[in-house]
Amino acid sequence: MLATVGSLSFLPDDRRTATGSGTVGAAEETDGSDAGEGAGPARSVAPSHSPSSQSPSPSPSPSVRRGGNDDASKAPRPSNSPAPPGPAPAGLPPLTWSVNSHAWAYGCGHDYVVAKPPAQVPPPPAPQDARTWAATQGAVHGGETLVELSVQGRSDTAVVLTALRVRVAGRSAPASGNAYAMDQGCGGALTPRYFDVDLDKDRPIARAVAGNDAGEPIAAVRMPYRVSATDPEVLMVTARTEGCDCRWYLELDWSSQGRTGTVRIDDRGRPFRTSAVEGLPHYEYDTLNRSWRTRTG
Repeated sequence: MLATVGSLSFLPDDRRTATGSGTVGAAEETDGSDAGEGAGPARSVAPSHSPSSQSPSPSPSPSVRRGGNDDASKAPRPSNSPAPPGPAPAGLPPLTWSVNSHAWAYGCGHDYVVAKPPAQVPPPPAPQDARTWAATQGAVHGGETLVELSVQGRSDTAVVLTALRVRVAGRSAPASGNAYAMDQGCGGALTPRYFDVDLDKDRPIARAVAGNDAGEPIAAVRMPYRVSATDPEVLMVTARTEGCDCRWYLELDWSSQGRTGTVRIDDRGRPFRTSAVEGLPHYEYDTLNRSWRTRTG
């Protein structure tokens, strides 16, 4: 043994370094295996004066990359993810509404005033096409306008509808022309929350009245009503006149979580329009002969 050690002491310097580096490399491989799964292969360590000592560090191990993916999985949800129900944003009323200003009584009965002779007026439309028909004929609601107003909240938070008011924007002499009846045979009666408005009064009000649903009477229910996203209300407003061409709109007062406000209900930015039919020629459609005829009775 003494002889062997003595022979190693006489080896050249470069051979002693190579033998030592192999020993360090073996130690590093052991350390690397302790680092966990995914550690890179062992690499030899050169002397401090070797250029390889300044080589860039190896790429991150797979365990580090997996950590990055885990972080990404905890990132916030995209902005287009549905938000949980809650109060409406500040500045917006907490309710939404839609209006059908061409509703017909029981789905069939309605009059329009049209400044055209019967030969130039097409047959009555289906109720769902009433707006288009009226627009193409320049028609005005005759005698009454039925406004079907659907209201619901923006969230599950309750909104109380406290009042419904009528505002008359202008009155003039009744429109000239002929009155054309849309009666084509009535279906089932359907009357939600019903309101009646007399436009000939100086200060018309929306008065709650009794209704009817397929023969079953519905008692008049006065405001307030409560609505939410899952509990809507349908209000049917019938405005009548016997002596004017009236332009009018509605104001709906609401209250929710300490906030109050008023929304204007109109006909797509314009007032509703209702004109009297008293004294005008009145026509109904003869489906057998496919022509308009004078209405009797």
